[in-house]
Amino acid sequence: MHTRPLFLLLLTAVLTSCATASFSHYKGVGRIKRYDFYSSQLPASFEGFRMAFATDFHYESRFSRRRLDGMIQALQSTQADVLLLGGDYRGRNGGNMDELFAALQQVSTPYGTFAVMGNHERGESDSLVRRAMQATGVCLLEHQTDTLWRNHEFIVLAGVRNPFDLRQNGLSPTLALRAEDFVVLLTHTPDYVEDVPVTNTDLALAGHTHGGQVSLFHRWSPARFSHYGHRFLTGLRHNSAGIPIIISNGLGTSRKDIRLFTPSEVVLIVLHRR
Repeated sequence: MHTRPLFLLLLTAVLTSCATASFSHYKGVGRIKRYDFYSSQLPASFEGFRMAFATDFHYESRFSRRRLDGMIQALQSTQADVLLLGGDYRGRNGGNMDELFAALQQVSTPYGTFAVMGNHERGESDSLVRRAMQATGVCLLEHQTDTLWRNHEFIVLAGVRNPFDLRQNGLSPTLALRAEDFVVLLTHTPDYVEDVPVTNTDLALAGHTHGGQVSLFHRWSPARFSHYGHRFLTGLRHNSAGIPIIISNGLGTSRKDIRLFTPSEVVLIVLHRR
């Protein structure tokens, strides 16, 4: 007479286990998500160029000290040419930024590490993150651009400063760039790419949404991290102008330390000339 309740209990346990399972070999990183991105704008010298993207650490939330080694190993395994960071480094209950960025410094890439800030970088957190970045050689792009050269050809990285303050930052740093250049725009929230014209951008990278943390079929979540609903929840999306945006689930958690069907992730983008 207790067979049905026992079966339901076991089924719930199995589904929960699958929903929270890690599909990578790296403790604390649910997966390494790879995107092969093709563009006719890409200089020939950058064929196969590898960009690792990590965001939304919220250190220490669910992403805690014991998961740092897994993050390092996952990022190193991408064999990236450059490491890009998308913001929200410190957790709501605090976190040692020197410790986090010392770990990230172990991920050595030929072109270094570039970053933007997130909405959690305010007050003390902002100061601690900036100090840790400076100590570990991270290049912070706040409405600035940098140029990566290979064999006399280049691509451009652009970073957005506080994408939630459009009164001050509503003009994209990409507007001053040339249409023929290959430009990667780094912004904390994908909403920015829809909120303002990001002309001359070939690819945008964002986080902030956490994939919803709890989602169904990567299309719906009870959480609301974007004022565009679930349009920019996770994965490869496009804004109204057709500009592609890759949105990462991130590594940490916000509000609640839970993930269901939204594995934490490190993103690898491999560039190809179309």
